[in-house]
Amino acid sequence: MPRPPRLHVPGGYYHVVLRGNHRKDLFATRQDRDVLNDILAESLSCCRARLHAFCWMTNHLHALVQVHDQPLGKLMQRIAMRYSRYRHRQLRTTGHSFERRYKAWLIDADSYFLTCLRYIHLNPVKAGIVSEPSEYSWSSHRAYIGTETLAWVTTEFGLGLFGQSVDHARHAYQTFMAQPIYASEDRWLEDAHPEDPRILGTDQFIASLRLPPFRPKSAMTLGQLAHSVCARHGISVEDLTSPRRHATLMLARRELTQRAIDERIANLKQVADFLRREPSSVGRLLQR
Repeated sequence: MPRPPRLHVPGGYYHVVLRGNHRKDLFATRQDRDVLNDILAESLSCCRARLHAFCWMTNHLHALVQVHDQPLGKLMQRIAMRYSRYRHRQLRTTGHSFERRYKAWLIDADSYFLTCLRYIHLNPVKAGIVSEPSEYSWSSHRAYIGTETLAWVTTEFGLGLFGQSVDHARHAYQTFMAQPIYASEDRWLEDAHPEDPRILGTDQFIASLRLPPFRPKSAMTLGQLAHSVCARHGISVEDLTSPRRHATLMLARRELTQRAIDERIANLKQVADFLRREPSSVGRLLQR
């Protein structure tokens, strides 16, 4: 079933989660994490994006990313492909290192930046790996408290939310991170907007983005849609999927394809399979 289209907002902040394929470990040695860091630094520069926070867990990655003009997908694809190639060389294997689709939420930085920052840096503590975030080597927490320098991590914005003086901001940040951990903190991602689950933000934030309305996925199946379209055009499903190229049939096929994609019932390949045609021919039908 097709998933919601990606949301690209230039300058937007995204909380990103990328998991190992079948939840398998992504790292075996310290070198593996170092290689990922190098790939990330190069990819951020190439895509003109900023990384405000990260945490590399054993089988999944968390990041708080701010994009520029290029969509988040370009950055994530570059990172995943390059690291997968490295892992394949190390393990002498093939296949997907990551799940095919990363998760990402566009966040209202005014309301959720600090929540996201704390959530990312506390991941190893909640997992029982360390007792406090400064003990974990593979996150940006140490960059925020000033005990580690990571040129490819942007801390200025986050620390600026705690104070104008760097020393004061770091002290305030550590106080913020030292607060007790409550179970409810893990449920902050459930605050996704009811009208658009890709966004964590208020009605005012969504209105400021001026996005086209989010269309929820239809409960109709492709077969049910086909029967509905055929009834409108006075034809049968057998006619619709036949090799015939009558004008009425072409119009019905185009309507089926367009509605299936718009209503997130099926993607182009699934419609093509249903119509017993090549995806390229169905794509050309849409362009007419």
